[in-house]
Amino acid sequence: MAHSYTPGLRVAKNTTIRRERKLPLSGNVVVNKGDSVTRDQIVAKTNLPGEVVALNLANRLGCRPTDLDSYMRHQEGDLVREGEKLAETKPLISWLKTSVLSPITGFIESISIVTGQVILRKSPRPVEVQAYIPGKVTEIFENTGISIQTQCSLIQGIFGVGGETWGTLTIATKNSGELLNKLPDDCEGKIIVAGRLVTAEMILDARDRGAMGLIGGGIRDHDLRSLLGYDLGVAITGDEDIGITLVLTEGFGEIPIAKKTFSILESCSGKEASISGATQIRAGVLRPEIIIPFDKECKHFEDAVTTFSQGIKIGDLMRVVRVPFFGKIGRVSGLPSDLQRVESGAVVRVLEVEFDDGDRAVVPRANVEMIEE
Repeated sequence: MAHSYTPGLRVAKNTTIRRERKLPLSGNVVVNKGDSVTRDQIVAKTNLPGEVVALNLANRLGCRPTDLDSYMRHQEGDLVREGEKLAETKPLISWLKTSVLSPITGFIESISIVTGQVILRKSPRPVEVQAYIPGKVTEIFENTGISIQTQCSLIQGIFGVGGETWGTLTIATKNSGELLNKLPDDCEGKIIVAGRLVTAEMILDARDRGAMGLIGGGIRDHDLRSLLGYDLGVAITGDEDIGITLVLTEGFGEIPIAKKTFSILESCSGKEASISGATQIRAGVLRPEIIIPFDKECKHFEDAVTTFSQGIKIGDLMRVVRVPFFGKIGRVSGLPSDLQRVESGAVVRVLEVEFDDGDRAVVPRANVEMIEE
């Protein structure tokens, strides 16, 4: 059978996933293999070294570096508070005394009688990694992190901003193509499915009313620029400090959420979901995601991890990601092996697709992405 490789987008009602939860540097893993964890449970923690501040005390005191030790009020390793005396001269006349106060709260890392410098380091900053999804710990990475497995409904989006969060999934529109004019009265702790378009005003309103996340079909680029305060460009997202996480299932513009995607979201209304807006569109593709874990009592629970093939074949569901059919979803009806010349003049491999509305088209294989069923 003809076969082609193309980027994939996972939209699955029932799948088993694994997520790695790792520290930015070596630390302590505080759970064990086989443990069941909850979303907000801390699974690993460490301390990031504090910021370094260098002071030339010899210059400030007007002394030789070799005499610095006799003027120090503290020694290496001591904790000093902001505004506390670090060193002080001992003149015969007290009003000629010179004192140097600590500009920070931290530890004295070193005192050099060669350079006359004292190095202060701010207190370490604790870093804790939460599980993010409930599930079972399947692997331990020594001093680094863990791998968690869970069975869930999984939807990967096209674009997102904001970090990891979770809340109760709430459907705010009657169908995937409806334009939401008013947010639900109760937004606190909710992840709201907002229909075909989200706006900057809607996002800010949802944030101010305590919503954890917003899911929509698309957004206009000027609304995204207004929300962030700058042009995003080509980069990785997910670290934006906007107080809410946004996941777009279709892209930019006013685009209805795909029917299958909306159907899954609708069937999971009222359940707890974990979402992340992190997106990377260059090498090492990273997609925003919506994860709705199954209840422990779910009779369909399986331990095996679902594999995801990047291949595409006749009958597969796919989405066109370039004009003139941008956003349309259909099934692959043919995979011609010969190269063909397209409208741009390029000679490329193509595929034949039958869209949901019955229309047929021939599109370059590079212009589609697979949707896992």
